[in-house]
Amino acid sequence: MPPQDEGDLYYPEPVRVTDTLDLHGFFPEQAPEVLGAFLENAVSLGLRSLRIVHGKGRSRMKFEVIRFLKSRPDVLRFYDAPPESGGWGATLVEMR
Repeated sequence: MPPQDEGDLYYPEPVRVTDTLDLHGFFPEQAPEVLGAFLENAVSLGLRSLRIVHGKGRSRMKFEVIRFLKSRPDVLRFYDAPPESGGWGATLVEMR
């Protein structure tokens, strides 16, 4: 519920962090910021295996995801998900 006046504080629903990030709805230009926050949260929670869903489409988003992951020293490796987890529309990530 939004605040009734300036003195009331509004706290939105907390975001539940899981091992999966779905990038549908984001623009490719937003990928580095969103991915950075996702990986930071994953590391702080001790998550070592992650899944990033970027969609199959024209693969611009996938290109941005791969470029970002290559730049991260805390990423051990990454690869296309198996068909039951999204196939080439998702990337699995193993953190160091």
